[in-house]
Amino acid sequence: MKPGLSLRVSQHLSLTPQLQQSIRLLQLSTLELSQEVEQMLDENPFLERTADEAPREEFGLEAADTPAQADDYSADDALFSGAASAGNTSAENPNDAETASAGADEPDWSGDGTVEMAPNDAEWGGDAPARNRNDAEGDEADATELARSHESLTAFLHRQALALRLSELDRAALRFLIESLNDDGYLEELAIGLAGPDDLEQIEELVHRFTVAQHLLQSLEPVGVGARGLAECLTLQLKALAADEDSEIDPDTVQTALRICQQPLEMLARRDIRRLTQLCGDGEERTRAAMALIARLEPRPGRRFADVERNIIVPDVIVRKSGRANGGGQQNFIVQLNPDVMPRLRVHDIYAGALRGHKGGEGHQGMQQRLQEARWFIKNIQQRFDTILRVSRAIVERQKNFFTHGELAMRPLVLRDIADELGLHESTISRVTTAKYMATPIGTYELKYFFGSGLGTETGGNASSTAVRALIKQFVAAESPAKPLSDSQIAEMLKEQGIECARRTVAKYREALKIAPANLRKAL
Repeated sequence: MKPGLSLRVSQHLSLTPQLQQSIRLLQLSTLELSQEVEQMLDENPFLERTADEAPREEFGLEAADTPAQADDYSADDALFSGAASAGNTSAENPNDAETASAGADEPDWSGDGTVEMAPNDAEWGGDAPARNRNDAEGDEADATELARSHESLTAFLHRQALALRLSELDRAALRFLIESLNDDGYLEELAIGLAGPDDLEQIEELVHRFTVAQHLLQSLEPVGVGARGLAECLTLQLKALAADEDSEIDPDTVQTALRICQQPLEMLARRDIRRLTQLCGDGEERTRAAMALIARLEPRPGRRFADVERNIIVPDVIVRKSGRANGGGQQNFIVQLNPDVMPRLRVHDIYAGALRGHKGGEGHQGMQQRLQEARWFIKNIQQRFDTILRVSRAIVERQKNFFTHGELAMRPLVLRDIADELGLHESTISRVTTAKYMATPIGTYELKYFFGSGLGTETGGNASSTAVRALIKQFVAAESPAKPLSDSQIAEMLKEQGIECARRTVAKYREALKIAPANLRKAL
């Protein structure tokens, strides 16, 4: 093979560090953004958190709420559209992809090369009120503080164990079992290796200690805690009912329920009354009463001790009624960013001033890039919240009927509709609506909740899939417990409403709503 030289012209897309950071911040949730801000504060000396309010006309919420110019929209669209197509470009030009990745290894935050104070150096998010967790008046309790004060299941059990007079070994065994419970209050499989394989006496002693500890654990509140499975959990609760002399439940019904729990639970789940009646040797009427009693028991004793803090959702956007309607009588809504989730950041002016006074010194170029990195970080956070606000306003404008009349008034909406309206790419809308939440007068919803495909109607229009699911929920709530509606019947009822919906689609929506099939909804 003869070596030679050749010239080739090609194009490739290179994602700058600024654009990569902007895309990453856009798709982060509120918690992830908070962690990213904390990490940047630790790494970049030019970035600081501030509690002082900056002039609104310079920066802050006013700047974030003000719609950007058309040129800015087109520039943003070009950036995000380019990011969305970066993967395809790299696949078509593998050599160019290597060049782009090599350049990305060394981030260049140089920007315009200046170290002068810029408008972006002012505080961002200045309207966020400082959090006072030691409120003397105590009028408004912080949700996170309430969650932290919530007693856990293990703490509740440890507190009960203190009232028991136990030896040190028994107390240690009981403490071990309490710490081994899962969130539902069940005792998971234990792996204990305290005795040698040949020491049978120690093994027997160990088994005895933990058997005693297990009985002690199961005697504590809530009833059913410490069970090794659902059948044992239900059995413990039934035995507690049988031992309660003040209980008004028929003892024979309790005994029948105990016998049912000894059978395979699959028959109970299928409500196989005929088979359970044969196995338990009781009449059908008593078997039905026993199954109804079991249905009232708590299958997860630790449910009420669940960690509330994990269920807290902090909204990114707040929607409020404006208090007045427009000329057509339609309610108007105000859409605002939640100031509590907006980080209050600015460039450290003392460090920036020191860098201005030592131009050309050792390490000046590296520190200058760190300063520009801090400025870009503040700008990208502003752009993130600005994009979230624009998308949220467009969603509220499209779904005004939902905020006024509820789920049944939800309109069909897809990502492309909002993308075309705002001049952004669909991938940008997808990032904005993922793990971002909106607090409304009727509840808190993820932004993705307002998007749904459309089903055809007899009039030629479309009905939102969310509205159809709401209709299915209404039909099931109003059905007769003795004769629940089948999926085919629900499909026929939707057709009477002018909505074309196949039986399989009804089944899919019903499962998404966590509604059991008709045979399991039938009253005993």
